[in-house]
Amino acid sequence: MDQRDLWAPWRIGYIQDAAGKAGGCFLCKCIQQPQKAKENLEVWRTGSSIVVLNRFPYNNGHLLIAPLRHIGGLLETSDQELQDILVQVKKAQLLLDQVLKPQGYNIGINLGRCAGAGLADHLHIHVVPRWNGDTNFMSVCGDTKVISQSLQELWEQLVSAAGKADRPGAV
Repeated sequence: MDQRDLWAPWRIGYIQDAAGKAGGCFLCKCIQQPQKAKENLEVWRTGSSIVVLNRFPYNNGHLLIAPLRHIGGLLETSDQELQDILVQVKKAQLLLDQVLKPQGYNIGINLGRCAGAGLADHLHIHVVPRWNGDTNFMSVCGDTKVISQSLQELWEQLVSAAGKADRPGAV
């Protein structure tokens, strides 16, 4: 098979972050800049946690939920932090159900670089919406993911829907 090149210049930010060249924890930067919620793709925050869109998503609607404290693992959380983070996972799923209507989810935590954590020093939970058929020839043959909506457009939809929650237990 001949090699094909697919240009994705937006990925350089991820590569530089992974190499430590961009400096600092991106989650802590979001936490310290509440006035830049839109720029940082912050969907909401509580007194203990933050929910942001992943800039380098596995799928459209990929959210990250993290404690406000810069801690690396579950064993460092207080019971209150852990409970709040898990409540936010539930609220994230409710919101994504409302806005994107996925058919399933991958929800997980990667603890440590060897376990796949791109940001190993700040605990976070991935909430990745999934649809039947969302794996296609691009991801299978080309190791490439196609994201169908801009992050800013999706951010607007999620923030709007989160603000319009009118049922108990909703975001």
